[in-house]
Amino acid sequence: MLRALLAAGESVDLVVSRASRLTLLDETGISYRDAHWRDDLRRWLSLGADGKPGTFAVDLDGVRHWAAGDLAAGPSSGSYPSKGMLIVPASTACVAGVALGLSKDLLQRTASVTLKEGRKLVVAVRETPLNGQTLRHLVALDDAGAAVVPASPAFYAGATHIQDLVDFVAGRVLDAAGVEHRLYRRWEGELGGGSRTD
Repeated sequence: MLRALLAAGESVDLVVSRASRLTLLDETGISYRDAHWRDDLRRWLSLGADGKPGTFAVDLDGVRHWAAGDLAAGPSSGSYPSKGMLIVPASTACVAGVALGLSKDLLQRTASVTLKEGRKLVVAVRETPLNGQTLRHLVALDDAGAAVVPASPAFYAGATHIQDLVDFVAGRVLDAAGVEHRLYRRWEGELGGGSRTD
């Protein structure tokens, strides 16, 4: 998704939460460190969905990194210019914190600011199954104006590789945010009639 945002000419203010850093380390073996964020992010974004390094070329000129604990960072203020916010992936703990309006870190604070300013907030929840409390939090986010996008890949787009499934989810998040992309084949209303856009 980050690669697609940058390819679309969007600038990105990036916050990687502590929980995301643990998930990233567990799932990819990559440490994400504030002091070395540029090198760590380049390494992360160069991976294919199958974990193969060097799959993608990465240009980070449009990325600005903010430490998760920096509550005085630009995005923590409503006067900071922003089109909106994407939380991908969102754990159920993150969903709860944002739904309750907590500001325990920059991610939650920025989400709260995004909602209060009437900007687009897209939350891509990745966990399954969802219990009643999490479902109530997701309804609260929807009521507050956020778009809730489950990280659920579709198979009608003609996926042949795991990267296609990942790109479908990223594309649906970008659709919800109003960002143009060419990540997946769109449905055109006819069985077998979708057309690949790349």
